[in-house]
Amino acid sequence: MTTSAPKGCLEFLSDKNSMLVLVDYQSTMFKGVASGDKTIIRNAAFCAAKAAQILSVPVVLSAINPPSNGEFMPEITALFPGQEAFARKVPGFDAFEDEKTWNAAKKTGRKKMVISGLWTSMCFAYTALHALREGYEVYGLMDAAGDSTRDAHTYGIRRMIQAGVIPITVESLVSEWMHDWTNPKVPELIKEVYSHYGYMIGF
Repeated sequence: MTTSAPKGCLEFLSDKNSMLVLVDYQSTMFKGVASGDKTIIRNAAFCAAKAAQILSVPVVLSAINPPSNGEFMPEITALFPGQEAFARKVPGFDAFEDEKTWNAAKKTGRKKMVISGLWTSMCFAYTALHALREGYEVYGLMDAAGDSTRDAHTYGIRRMIQAGVIPITVESLVSEWMHDWTNPKVPELIKEVYSHYGYMIGF
C-alpha cells in the first residue's frame, strides 16, 4: 500500500526551499552499474549538481571508502571548490549515519531534500528512508541512480515510493527550480544544463 505524500509536497521545489544530496558517485560504484546507461546516469547527476550550483541550491556530497571506491565524481566536486565530499566515518550504506553528512544536511535549514546515488536499492534507498524518518520531504532523483541489476534498481525505487519518497527526474527538477522563463539564470541553465544533457529544449 502506497503511503500518502505529505501536504508539503504539493508546494513546488524551489531554489529557496530545497537541497540536493548526492551519494557515492565514485568510479568503482559506477563499474557495478548494469541497470541502465552509465553515461545517462552520470550526466543526470552532473546536470542536477550544475543546476544547483547555478541557482545556489545547497548541495551535500557523500562518499563511501574513497581509497577503495575512488574519489567522488571530479566533474561534480569541481563545481563546488572548497566543499568537502564527506568520506563517511561509518562504512555503511546509509550516508546519514555519518555525522558530518547529516549535520551538513541539517545545517541548510531546508525540509525538502532531493536525493540520488549509487546504488539505488542500497545507499540511495537507505539514505532516503533515513531522511523520511527524520521528517524531511524526500524527492528521489531516479534517472541519476543506478544499480547492479534492473530488478535491484526497479524494486529499490518501488520501496522508496511505498515509503513516501516522491519520484522526480532531472529535467523536471531543473525546470521546477528554475520555475519559469523569466528567471535571470535561464540562459546559463540552457547552455550549461539542458544542452549538456541533450534535451531538445537546449538546442
